[in-house]
Amino acid sequence: MAGIYIHIPFCKQRCTYCDFYTEVAPQFIPKFIDSMVKELKIRKDYLQNAPISTIYFGGGTPSILNREQFSTIFDAVYNLHTVADDAEITFEANPDDLTPDFLVSMRSLPFNRISIGIQSFDDQDLSRINRRHTSTQAVNAVKDAQQAGFGNISVDLIYGLPFQTLDDWDRQLDMALSLQVQHISAYGLTYEEGTPLWKQREKGETAPVDDMTMNAMYLLLREKTSLKGFEAYEISNFALPDFRSRHNSSYWKQETYLGIGPSAHSYDLISRQWNIASISRYVEAINTNQPFFEREELTLNDRYNDFVMVSLRTSDGLDMQFLEREFGTELAGYCLRNIKTFMDSEKVYYAEGKFRLTTEGIQISNLILIQLMKV
Repeated sequence: MAGIYIHIPFCKQRCTYCDFYTEVAPQFIPKFIDSMVKELKIRKDYLQNAPISTIYFGGGTPSILNREQFSTIFDAVYNLHTVADDAEITFEANPDDLTPDFLVSMRSLPFNRISIGIQSFDDQDLSRINRRHTSTQAVNAVKDAQQAGFGNISVDLIYGLPFQTLDDWDRQLDMALSLQVQHISAYGLTYEEGTPLWKQREKGETAPVDDMTMNAMYLLLREKTSLKGFEAYEISNFALPDFRSRHNSSYWKQETYLGIGPSAHSYDLISRQWNIASISRYVEAINTNQPFFEREELTLNDRYNDFVMVSLRTSDGLDMQFLEREFGTELAGYCLRNIKTFMDSEKVYYAEGKFRLTTEGIQISNLILIQLMKV
């Protein structure tokens, strides 16, 4: 089985924290859609006829497209690939795009999952990070999606926003959990160099939440989601039983995927490819038969590093038998030697042939992963 990721790099306005490739350029959408269809045709053999089990429209803001534009892309995907009957098909959306009429039109397409970028239910938070929706729109978006028939809804939240307190975050979680969604993705805010938020910090206009509070926010997140029956199946992802994101899980399980659109990445188990991060250059390259992506052949160490990094972030853990079988005894021994320190300090535990992070280990996961990497 394989997955397809489709990157829609358009936004109506930029959030202050975002460092993903997006543009505020709706005039390019028609030519962009045509170019994506051409890329799908050009790369139809990349997945070697593997059945498609997940399709994910990410961004940017996929909900900026209309039904006809989505339909054009779906026609190409279904004509070129065999899509499983039970495939998980997701689109990301901004709350203010999710009007009842829009949601009804999306239900007429193959979509069966929606990921809503809420980030916060506090209007002051939303204003500070330049989100274009309100807290009321966020709540209504979830309720309208449920009313339209979506039974698999994920919401994105961010903790550690400027001036946010632990009590503020507690209220955010209560609101999200009260909406009876099936999945929550929650990320600690990071200050990425070059973003408006980074520049605000440099000027002293804002300041990061301190590490102690960030850790307390994360522990509160795990506690409150667990009490409501959510499984922390990856450090930042929480799902009710049977509602894990199958698309994201495929990345963590080292399955193949094809990325379509500017800046999208692809993986075929032996190499990684990434497309040009420019709408205009992407469109031009596709339409003039010029190269539109770069490719990196993965070494054994690269593949080992990828496996360790994604596996240890999940509740399924790092499977040592698989590691030794796929990467050899030398790398397995290297991993065991380097992980021992974290076992001794109870940041990592071993059970049923797998290493997993403890709650304390999750809080220093980046440090642990760095120590396990083979350079």
